[in-house]
Amino acid sequence: MLDKAFADHFTADWIDSWNKHDLDRILSHYTDDFEMSSPVIIKVAGEASGTLKGKEKVGVYWAKALELVPNLHFELITTLVGVNSITLYYKGARGLSAEVFHFNANGKVSKAYAHYTQNL
Repeated sequence: MLDKAFADHFTADWIDSWNKHDLDRILSHYTDDFEMSSPVIIKVAGEASGTLKGKEKVGVYWAKALELVPNLHFELITTLVGVNSITLYYKGARGLSAEVFHFNANGKVSKAYAHYTQNL
């Protein structure tokens, strides 16, 4: 089970790394074979399933997303803690957003799911 200290540290570092557009730091939170699902993947990466597998593929997608939204900034609303997962609820480029992160035993994200209030 994840504790509040882990969740707070992850959240602060994740938000800060995105707000600084530091792709290497962003990717450091994830396993090499992690899986990312987002409706934006369909539009930006052209992947009809909305899911990308592997840090390299997701890194290419996120690099492109950072280029498309050069003023990207996230504002945390709250962090929700589960058994082996955390959900971040924040304001982002697409309005209100929530991302669910599933962690492995080493504290790295193995799967992530993004949700948005704004139509894509």
